[in-house]
Amino acid sequence: MKNIKFLVLGIFFAIVLSKSQAISWYRFYEMFKFQSFHMYGIIGGAVVISAIFMQLFKKGVIKDIDGNKIVPEKKKKGVISTLLGGTFFGLGWGISGACAAPIFVILGFKLLPAIILLVGALLGTFIYGILSKKLPN
Repeated sequence: MKNIKFLVLGIFFAIVLSKSQAISWYRFYEMFKFQSFHMYGIIGGAVVISAIFMQLFKKGVIKDIDGNKIVPEKKKKGVISTLLGGTFFGLGWGISGACAAPIFVILGFKLLPAIILLVGALLGTFIYGILSKKLPN
């Protein structure tokens, strides 16, 4: 019962993703062909909201579920690993027409495509887990 707020927040997030058409492969297609601002607006809005929340975390205004201050870890990533990771993420995004975040929302609308996306995401995560020690960090 303590975590019901996270369930409600997840349901709200799913509704926002579906109503904003952020689960539509056509919207991603438009974005990658630079035909529409729609997805760039959504992503830009998410970046701004994330930046605001990150500042609230750093100031201690928002705490974790136990009331402890959230301290973001500073990770130093190289340019090569960032470009490599971004390239693979973008290729998967472009080929599948879906980002990883709305896979479970898509599951509620289109069962078979969502299962294929979920299996692909899990397979990619599994392969990364195997290769992560050998990749540049």
